[in-house]
Amino acid sequence: MRQLDNKVALIIGATSGIGRATAARFIAEGAHVFATGRRQPELDDLAGEYGSAVTAVRNDLSDVAGLDDLYRVITAHGRGLDILVANAGGGSLATLEQMTPASFEETFIGYVRGIVFAVQKALPLLNAGASVVVTGSTATTRATKAFGAYSAAKAALRQFVRVWAVELADRGVRVNTVNPGPIETAALKKQASDPADMQRVLDAEIARVPLHRLGQPAEVAEAILFLASDRATFVTGGELFVDGGQGQA
Repeated sequence: MRQLDNKVALIIGATSGIGRATAARFIAEGAHVFATGRRQPELDDLAGEYGSAVTAVRNDLSDVAGLDDLYRVITAHGRGLDILVANAGGGSLATLEQMTPASFEETFIGYVRGIVFAVQKALPLLNAGASVVVTGSTATTRATKAFGAYSAAKAALRQFVRVWAVELADRGVRVNTVNPGPIETAALKKQASDPADMQRVLDAEIARVPLHRLGQPAEVAEAILFLASDRATFVTGGELFVDGGQGQA
């Protein structure tokens, strides 16, 4: 029997990187996956690859009102949600001197608000024993230039997870954080403002990892699968680092 047979999962931010790898892993384990993203071509590609195992719904997490449309689609499916993976990131990197109200709102308010209300609006759909997994970051464990708003946003979500774990415990709903370190994704490579500088950026990240390499999206997907599955039924309010030891070094 597969680990997620007869389970229904929502993966927010499923069109690339960690989200895409998690969708593939969940489907392989038997789940029906509702997958969201902002870009229709990537959603079409996901649906084309996995067919009836996935329902792709275009959604921008920053549009809180648009979440109602997403949850109407899931409600119509009639089986509720057993798993919610809130996987989102991005925003602007800026030092204190460079930060503007617009960049702050894009990175902190819009991003954190989107995940908070994505989880809130999912509450009526969460089945007993459901699992919520929020993607965090090792950025909360260290100080990195220009990562002020980003790391603060991830830290805020970490605290929300602790509180939600307590608030939802009576329903049997578990809430946890997975903290990826440097993972080989397009988002990581975008940290290089000049493509010619990309290898330097990647080498700098690798130098801070005790295992001396970048992680792969599939490795984070395995950790999310564990937290989402019945193998983690006594795990809630916690955080699982998938960072090659970076956050502990």
